[in-house]
Amino acid sequence: MAKIAIPRTNAERRKRRHLRVRKAVSGSAERPRLVVFRSLKHIYAQIVDDVTQRTLMTVGDEGMNGTKSERALAVGKQVAEKAKAAGIAKVVFDRAGYQYHGRVKAVADGAREGGLEF
Repeated sequence: MAKIAIPRTNAERRKRRHLRVRKAVSGSAERPRLVVFRSLKHIYAQIVDDVTQRTLMTVGDEGMNGTKSERALAVGKQVAEKAKAAGIAKVVFDRAGYQYHGRVKAVADGAREGGLEF
């Protein structure tokens, strides 16, 4: 039996947490998955249909002004606006292994303010 490697870097540990979250969270056509990716400078949100394995839409914070948290809130509102235009009202939130606070929480709050249901 092969030994599982111990994750040593922060990125490896986040990837392991993301896989653990993905075991429970899956998107479908009627309720797709809202995924958040957070880098040091930017934040991105995608809406994914896991059944057909397609990314339905992507929103990033490039070209926005304000603090990182303000931009994250704006990304959440923008992804909700695009989702509403595409006829999506309910999503499943995937924090992608990040803690649910700060910019990740701001994206979720912005999406809720924009009218998406989690």
